[in-house]
Amino acid sequence: MNPPELQPASSLAVVIPVFNEAATIGNVVKAVAAQNLVREIIIVDDASNDGTWEALQGLAAAEPRARLFRHAVNRGKGAALRTGFAQVTAPLVIVQDADLEYDPSEYALVCNPILTGKADVVFGSRFLGAGAHRVLYYWHSVGNRALTLLSNMATDLNLSDMEVGYKVFRREVIKKIVIEEDRFGFEPEIVAKVSRMNLRIYEVPISYYGRTYAEGKKIGWRDGFSAFRCIIKYNLLRR
Repeated sequence: MNPPELQPASSLAVVIPVFNEAATIGNVVKAVAAQNLVREIIIVDDASNDGTWEALQGLAAAEPRARLFRHAVNRGKGAALRTGFAQVTAPLVIVQDADLEYDPSEYALVCNPILTGKADVVFGSRFLGAGAHRVLYYWHSVGNRALTLLSNMATDLNLSDMEVGYKVFRREVIKKIVIEEDRFGFEPEIVAKVSRMNLRIYEVPISYYGRTYAEGKKIGWRDGFSAFRCIIKYNLLRR
């Protein structure tokens, strides 16, 4: 049975790493704040230079659950998450990108296996079907599936979407993990470390509203090579 703090309302910390998302951050924060599960919104600005930080200050003034942190220099998504996770007090933690490729209205869906006492960690999956999916880059999907296959072979998990942005953790789980990667290598690193912790891991199908590069998408082919490096590093070399 879950402890009393894991109730359907106000049990979730949302950690939002942000870099140059002035055009979308307002809508993201509003969508996150509208969810009943949310207790705290922890936003880490990774040295944005497009007006994001100024926009965030206005948003935080209007939303009492929001707390802002800022890096003096750009350090990457993993570094921003490391900063954010250290500030979490709510019993559950989810990562929310600042571009609305993932829909905050699905928090209840991805948190449900933990809230019902079945899971310790839940990964969303863009490849299991269910909600709407924007049709975009074929080779990105091939790369994601290849990296997931390699990660599964190394971890002995049967995930369908290792690189997914929506990952939910019990607070005590994420607090035990030392994140070493500063950039997008966070995804395979966290999967590798979770796989060795004897946890109950679930996967839930989610919607995906992807962006094009013209719309601000940041991850590229170099990050694919970095993910491959991290799969080797955190699964094989660390054993």
